Amino acid sequence: MEQHGISKLDLKRRNRMQVLKILKQRGPTSRIDIAGMLELTRAAVTIITNEMIEQGIIQEIGEYKHVTEKAPRGRKKILIDINHHYKFAIGVTVEDDVVSIGLSTLAGDVLDKRNCPIKPTTERREIFEFVERSVKEVMADNCLDKNSILGIGIGIFPTMYQRLEIEVSDGAPDYSKLRAYAQKQTALPVVFDNSVKGTAMANIDFLKTKDPNRRNIAFLQYGSTIHFVVTNLNDPIVSYDNRTGFVDKMIIDPNASERCSCGRRGCVENELTPQALIRKITAVFSKERTPVLFKAVGGDASLIDLERIHAAYQKGDDTVIRIVDRNLELMAVLLNNLYFSTNPQKIVLHHFRFSAENSDDALFNMLKNHVTAIGGSRVAAKIEMSIIEDKHRFLSGCALVIRELFFDKGGFDKN
Repeated sequence: MEQHGISKLDLKRRNRMQVLKILKQRGPTSRIDIAGMLELTRAAVTIITNEMIEQGIIQEIGEYKHVTEKAPRGRKKILIDINHHYKFAIGVTVEDDVVSIGLSTLAGDVLDKRNCPIKPTTERREIFEFVERSVKEVMADNCLDKNSILGIGIGIFPTMYQRLEIEVSDGAPDYSKLRAYAQKQTALPVVFDNSVKGTAMANIDFLKTKDPNRRNIAFLQYGSTIHFVVTNLNDPIVSYDNRTGFVDKMIIDPNASERCSCGRRGCVENELTPQALIRKITAVFSKERTPVLFKAVGGDASLIDLERIHAAYQKGDDTVIRIVDRNLELMAVLLNNLYFSTNPQKIVLHHFRFSAENSDDALFNMLKNHVTAIGGSRVAAKIEMSIIEDKHRFLSGCALVIRELFFDKGGFDKN
């Protein structure tokens, strides 16, 4: 007989998922408040949460402390929260300069990590071998077996698709071959997705200070190419899913002197990427025009990189200052346009820096000044830096696997 409608298991999973998502967004919450938010009876929420407590997924953490002098009469509120050590997540992030692997709790607390630089000569096989070896080491070093691991989340930066032999059709990567290989090698559940999407989710899920109203962000990742994703109700908008590189083709300077290889004049790719900045400075590089930078590289233009540009900027190399300031102004134009086209609560910048060792707070403040001049203080106030440190890039993979195999499944291990 053909069946219609939602099954009891599906309903149970959905209710558990909603409980977990409330706890993720709000932190410790009482059953009474959860019942009100889900429009369920207190008895129903008690049944759901008691079962999850028995399974170790959530836990009671004590009574709610009233801020008023006199607590209201009636049954006291007992707060419950996610047991963030119920399972652990292994994250893998493969970007164009590094493969990052690590272990985290369900709250994104870092327990272990391994990072390996990727060079132009690094082969696909070397990347795979490092991942396989590191996964085994992380589990052994932390005395964890497969039953303790939720799964492995693997986030891949779009520029690495071709290098890892991932086929892409209409902008959507096909991870099926890589997923089958990874599951065979590790015997663990594996989740694949775009690393930009994963890092955006990590910036929402792994905030230490809970903000129940923070649901929508515009996330911009700065690197060899610039990628962008918008979240809505904490999830990436489908139209942007796995097509995060479209922002590279947006026009920010129609009066630019050079055309990009794509044929456009003044697009983000040709104006704001690290290669674009290096190209602009190399074009005017000389002992007379860029004396500080010229001395730093011994007159060899091939040695110009972001870190040396930053050093020359700080030491007052006038031409370098002019070009970098113009780039900051163009970045401000981009951020202003993205804000008014997506209306996010926050615009989060990731990898906006000159070097891995420098957080570049001064650079960020200058950018915000440019945004204020172009779009006003309201837009500037919406911009903040990513909470994901450079050495913890693997948290992108952790966020992916925790979302898909824990929250979206309501804590169920199977089905």
